[in-house]
Amino acid sequence: MHVQEILKVKGQTLVSTTPDAMVSDAVITMAKTDMGSVVVMEGQKMVGMLTFREIMRMLAKLEKEHGKGPTSPMAELRVGDLMITDPMVVTPDMGLNELRQVMIDSHQRYLPVVDGESLLGVISFIDVARAVLDEQGFENQMLKAYIRDWPAEA
Repeated sequence: MHVQEILKVKGQTLVSTTPDAMVSDAVITMAKTDMGSVVVMEGQKMVGMLTFREIMRMLAKLEKEHGKGPTSPMAELRVGDLMITDPMVVTPDMGLNELRQVMIDSHQRYLPVVDGESLLGVISFIDVARAVLDEQGFENQMLKAYIRDWPAEA
């Protein structure tokens, strides 16, 4: 199985924002769409990724430095202040095992899929887990059918 097959099953819906958008707006978008990341775009070009991990790290840092409350500097943060500016990317022809290894090695749960300069979608760790489960289920069904239809010995 390859990344392009996972994208076909998942769909290529992209949730995006811009570097100058408010982090609070990005959080609302992520919550509404049940996504753990957004792609940061300038025009047609991907310039970064924002995930809940960066948001949580910044919240912890700000709380430590400034405490809690309505005057927290978090309200003024822009996506460009937190985004990953050079996210690891994968290609559509990358195999599933290589994809899993990249996710583990890079500690990234969300990987943009690019073909040249074109952003095709984002693969999440959940998408990979679902693909593995589906593939194993299919193989299991095929093996059961093979065993069931095995010719009986005389």
